[in-house]
Amino acid sequence: MKHIPTLQRSTPRPRKLAALRQAHQDWSDSADILTRLTRRLSTSLSLEIQLGILAEELSDTIPFDALNYRHRIGHRDFVYVTGMGGPHRCEYRLSLEGVHYGTLSLQRRQKFTEEELQGIEMVIGAAICQLRNGCHYLAIEQAALTDSLTGVPNKRALDDALTRDSGLANRHGTQYSLILCDLDHFKNVNDEHGHVMGDHMLRLSAEALERTLRTSDSVYRFGGEEFAILLPHTGEAEARDVADRARHEVGKLQVDAGGRNLVITASCGVATYLADESPEQWLARADEALYRAKKQGRNCTRVFATLS
Repeated sequence: MKHIPTLQRSTPRPRKLAALRQAHQDWSDSADILTRLTRRLSTSLSLEIQLGILAEELSDTIPFDALNYRHRIGHRDFVYVTGMGGPHRCEYRLSLEGVHYGTLSLQRRQKFTEEELQGIEMVIGAAICQLRNGCHYLAIEQAALTDSLTGVPNKRALDDALTRDSGLANRHGTQYSLILCDLDHFKNVNDEHGHVMGDHMLRLSAEALERTLRTSDSVYRFGGEEFAILLPHTGEAEARDVADRARHEVGKLQVDAGGRNLVITASCGVATYLADESPEQWLARADEALYRAKKQGRNCTRVFATLS
């Protein structure tokens, strides 16, 4: 029988353990800006929280009027801004091991001195590893909330947004509207032209919907050939206009399908949020309006009308 050696755990060395405890205590208690900064940054993977910590620690040593950070993460632009800018500006392209992690700029009314610029670079150098981790974490979060085919947010992201926006609507008394947009007879596209063509049309449709919207609006792939559009600060009449523009934009799409142009149409259902209703009730009313649009001939918009 083959003998399998067992691993023996070495006896701890008291002096080394004591030194380790002391080193950890010194690190925890250290008041110098770089140690304090890295210690605080290590407590969160949220890029927004990390940038807030960076701004706070940096301002204690080098005063500034505004900090601006921009980075393209996944399919989305991440922007963090704090303060109001001044005429003098310094900008840094953040990179680590050849990978870009955004652009950070500081502004203020007085010109930055050379000594201050060197200090800023030291602080950024101490923060870059944690900011990289924050970027990676945000990219993972976005991937979980993004439809891989079209690049727009998915059903899970829509559920989160409906919960958030219904809460905001109740808290502030503002209007929010939801549009459900379904591509008409889309099964025929897949059956007659194949799923590759169908996937291509879905991507084009998502792009067409995004072109009709403001930067504050959002498009989601709700499922299959169905999309959802969330419109903050938008009432019933304006939401209907947006839905009609969205349908028109989708209807303009033309794709060569073996000698003839493939075109599609869309049907839309609109519902404006009602006070104290659940996200599920809000979604159900938009779905009911969409059902009426499809039942009444498709390629049209119907609104779940509410009494004012």
